[in-house]
Amino acid sequence: MSDEMKAFVRQWITKAEEDLMVANQLMKIEYPPKGTIGFHYQQSAEKFLKAFLLYHDVDIPRTHNIEFLLEKAKKFDPGLGEIDPGNLTDYGVEARYPGDFLEPSLNELSTLLNIVEDIKNIVSSRVKF
Repeated sequence: MSDEMKAFVRQWITKAEEDLMVANQLMKIEYPPKGTIGFHYQQSAEKFLKAFLLYHDVDIPRTHNIEFLLEKAKKFDPGLGEIDPGNLTDYGVEARYPGDFLEPSLNELSTLLNIVEDIKNIVSSRVKF
């Protein structure tokens, strides 16, 4: 893997970590914006998975679909195929626009966080430079 590609994969991971950090910080306020938190959890999972695919020299598709990305990624790590993404994909687009607004409960956000953490842990343990 070229140094440029390594840097690019690191950028994806950094952005994924930033989305996760933003969501976790927003969870700490008195009235958390739950739809926005769901969006950042989805974005974090998406970016971790895309970094993982890039690391394995797979062209990343233009998609927000976590199920699709997990399906592509599981051939490099079967553990990713065991992750149930729930409705995480829905927060990538639908939660961002009026009329399709998704309002997760705090319990659902906790579930989404666990999904993202599972993805992050596998990606972090496999992407080594």
